[in-house]
Amino acid sequence: MINIRRSFSTKLSLGLLLLAVPIFVVSIGVLFTQSRHMIRNEAVGRANSVLTAAMQRLTQKINAIETATNASSWLVAEYLNPDSILALSHRVVQLNPHVDGCSVSAEPDIFPEYGRYFSVYSIREGDSIVSTIEEQYEYFDKIWYKTPRNLNDRCWVAYFDEADSLELTLDGMIASYGLPLYDADDRFLGIISTDISLLRLSKVISEEEKPYPNAYFMMIDDEGHFFIHPDPSRLFTTTIFDGVDTKSQADLIILGHEMTKGKAGNMALDIDGESCIVCYQPVPGTNWSLALVCPDSDILGGYHKLSYIIIPLLIIGLIVILLLCHRAVKHSISPLFMLLGRTQSIADGNMEVHIPKSHREDVVGRLQNSFASMLQSLNFHMGIVRHSARQTEKRNEELAKTTQVAEEADKQKLAFIQNVSHQIRTPLNIIMGFAQVLRDADGQLPEEEKKGITGMMNHNTVLLNRMVLMLFDSSDTGLSEELRSGKRDNVACNDLARETIDYVKVYYPDLNINLQTEVDDSFTVRTNHSYLMRSLREVLYNSAKYSDGQHVAIRITVDKDAASPVVRFIVEDTGRGIAEADREMVFQFFTKIDDLSEGLGLGLPLAKRHITNLGGDLILDADYHEGCRFIIELPLTL
Repeated sequence: MINIRRSFSTKLSLGLLLLAVPIFVVSIGVLFTQSRHMIRNEAVGRANSVLTAAMQRLTQKINAIETATNASSWLVAEYLNPDSILALSHRVVQLNPHVDGCSVSAEPDIFPEYGRYFSVYSIREGDSIVSTIEEQYEYFDKIWYKTPRNLNDRCWVAYFDEADSLELTLDGMIASYGLPLYDADDRFLGIISTDISLLRLSKVISEEEKPYPNAYFMMIDDEGHFFIHPDPSRLFTTTIFDGVDTKSQADLIILGHEMTKGKAGNMALDIDGESCIVCYQPVPGTNWSLALVCPDSDILGGYHKLSYIIIPLLIIGLIVILLLCHRAVKHSISPLFMLLGRTQSIADGNMEVHIPKSHREDVVGRLQNSFASMLQSLNFHMGIVRHSARQTEKRNEELAKTTQVAEEADKQKLAFIQNVSHQIRTPLNIIMGFAQVLRDADGQLPEEEKKGITGMMNHNTVLLNRMVLMLFDSSDTGLSEELRSGKRDNVACNDLARETIDYVKVYYPDLNINLQTEVDDSFTVRTNHSYLMRSLREVLYNSAKYSDGQHVAIRITVDKDAASPVVRFIVEDTGRGIAEADREMVFQFFTKIDDLSEGLGLGLPLAKRHITNLGGDLILDADYHEGCRFIIELPLTL
């Protein structure tokens, strides 16, 4: 059945795809052709618009220069003397910001006092203007003089001044407007020539925003010489016809003839091996022609990128059509395969599958709904079973945890009983042993030995009493009694410290304890004397037990400037100290750092609990590394 389904859906999808392919290919071909034609037409329109705007700017510049020159020419004949001519040249440059220089060159022997030649020149240098009478030189053969002289009419010429007399950039390339001068008797006097840098003209043209990034302007004269071009090496040295193959580049030759004849239009051709669109117009009042060159790589860049997108989209579209056709066929019988897969999963023991309800009213839809109802019923009953199993598992886990806690508590109880038995048995054996010695001696022991024996018996009796008292304090009864006890005693701090020292010296007669106090003997704190005494005793006893016994100190200080004034009992010693890893265990009940040491693991935990119930705190100073330093802080009522 699966093979039939796959074959049917695939064949149907391929059939529809074969119908769609020709339609897609023809549509895309027409779209590409029309798009290319529209893009090129739009490019021609944009290029002509930019070229016209640039031509208007150039024409305005040329007209401004011509107007300034024409308006001043009559003054030369009117005031024909060297000073006036020099002043006129200066005035033309000064009053016209578009002009870079102005010269008035006379015919031979017009001013004999200056020799055969007389020429004045004014040039713009930055913000200033320099005017001078030029040195004697043969200027009659210069293009800016000879051309309007021979034509006997005003004209524009472009030339390359090797001497760079204007001191302009772009290697002295100059455009000059020349106008013949005549006196009232129509006698030819000379030429007034107004100059502008071709670089300035190029900037005027390039100020117009280019239609494409790599588009550029070029300008040629009536012989085809370049005097505006992005390649400076071609300026004035080559023409548009140089190096052109008449067969492969016939279009370029046609363009050159069109431009040199002063015609306007546009052409599509190859320039330097690159396809371009060239729009060209003649420059009014000159024999020049200005062209805007737009490479096809810019014009059709987006078009070519579009082809890289359209072709994959075409392929993807055909694939999508195939998939949609396949999906449509698949959808009609998909419920059967869904039921097959899920019933197979149920048969494998997976009851977590879900069969959705169908809104279809055909046989397949009713079959799917029947399977969905059956699965819901199975899941309901299986859910009850799973819930019972989870509850049983949960109870078993709780029972296991409770059993583990009980076993741990039993182990701790056994260990505690063994420790208590050992700690009590040792002093009892000592007392019983010495009691038997006294009994057997029948009064025959020396007095000093009797005192030693009775002292040892008393020492161990005190130890037993201390352990019994700690056991009572650690019990619930002892805790309740401690919580009920009031803080009713005015305890003298110094007396309490001395009393504690005397108590500890009973156990350690050779112990050297240094008492340092910052308070008077009359200084008291209101607290519970008994529990403060027990706590201080345990801390001092601990220092005596684990230190070297020679450098134990008690310091009593008062901090009245703190937010909550306190009195501190500081007990410090020099000894092995407490390792950083064991500091958390110090105040835990029934815990000893060294299991072989004597004690029940209750001293310091009980001391901390007593001090805490008195409103203070017992602190192990972690910054002290010479041994141990414990600090008892109690609130001070001022």
